[in-house]
Amino acid sequence: MDTHYVEFLGMLVRWLHIVAGVAWIGSSFYFIWLDNSLDSPAPGSEAAKKGVGGELWAVHGGGFYNPQKYLVAPAVLPEKLHWFKWEAYTTWLSGTALLVLVYWLKAGTMMVDGRVRELTALQAVGIGATSMVGSWMVYDLLCKSPLGKRDGLLGAVVFLLVGALAWGLSRLLGGRAMFIQVGTAVGTIMAANVFFAIIPGQRRMVAAMKAGAAPDPQDGRRAKQRSVHNNYFTLPVLFIMISNHYSSTYAHPQNWAVLVLIMAAGVAIRHFFNRKHKGVYAWPYPALGAVLLGVVAWWTQPRVAPLPPVEGEVTFNRVRAIVGQHCIACHSPQPTFPGYAQPQAGVLLHTPADLVLNAPRLYQQVAVTRLMPLGNLTHMTDQERAVLAAWVRGGAKVE
Repeated sequence: MDTHYVEFLGMLVRWLHIVAGVAWIGSSFYFIWLDNSLDSPAPGSEAAKKGVGGELWAVHGGGFYNPQKYLVAPAVLPEKLHWFKWEAYTTWLSGTALLVLVYWLKAGTMMVDGRVRELTALQAVGIGATSMVGSWMVYDLLCKSPLGKRDGLLGAVVFLLVGALAWGLSRLLGGRAMFIQVGTAVGTIMAANVFFAIIPGQRRMVAAMKAGAAPDPQDGRRAKQRSVHNNYFTLPVLFIMISNHYSSTYAHPQNWAVLVLIMAAGVAIRHFFNRKHKGVYAWPYPALGAVLLGVVAWWTQPRVAPLPPVEGEVTFNRVRAIVGQHCIACHSPQPTFPGYAQPQAGVLLHTPADLVLNAPRLYQQVAVTRLMPLGNLTHMTDQERAVLAAWVRGGAKVE
């Protein structure tokens, strides 16, 4: 398929992924808030006699609403029953399609970093796929084990599992790919919770009622546990979705630990809202999140390893030759690098004016984070980086 159409397809899939994700996360946030905001009906009230365990009144969009949650199920199953599942499935399917289009089909540049580990593109894709499937299998076994009956301890172990995954992938893949593969592993757990645990349990409850039997309350408890886990996963996954715009995080020498700290901050902030909805004092949790993010901000500030002294005169022609050898293939109006139809990140470096305009970004990516060229596939030397850095610091002059 023509490269332009592949990129356009990627744009559409990304759009779909965001829309579906908003719908899924929105419903997750709403139902967790709803559960935490319910008040028990008065003893002897009509609601209590019907088996309602909690209810609330709300006003929205000019109307009044009275949601009720039953202790197990209503005495009679309503004819029309709404299910919440396609938001989750569409988010995972579109996210996986985006992973394939952006990362797996370009694994040689987007996933492999020779400074981390020499891998083939197929090996990198295999590691990514294994991390997704393996994470779900281990997580599911933990939930079904005796540990699953201890929510707090289970949550801590699951968090350690995700941290261990980040550490392991950081030893195999480039930083950006590691972040994304951790995100897709967590996203797979979330979607699999819906597909393998929550929806089947709900189907069994509905089937029992249709057969005139009492639903198994264990199905409700299991679905609730997995739903709460998904709720705590949301903020970390949302950060990972935007992380590729912030190289100070994924390019850090201990990028896995940076990711773990940010995820912990996300969990703490989410916990604050969950407790606040219950009317419980919870301000230490956002304070903890702020401290963790402050540590990340301090820890990820640029600490540039010294480049070697520049040998010879730094002229514009010399700079242009280095850029032409290492950068133009991806940063020209019609890139020649396989798989790219547009200049990456919209950055053009093919004319003197474009070089001057993008000199600060060139300096940041080549001399500070040293992420470019991607995976250093063109083998840019530290001496060449030093020349470009000296040119930018000298005012990025073209004469």
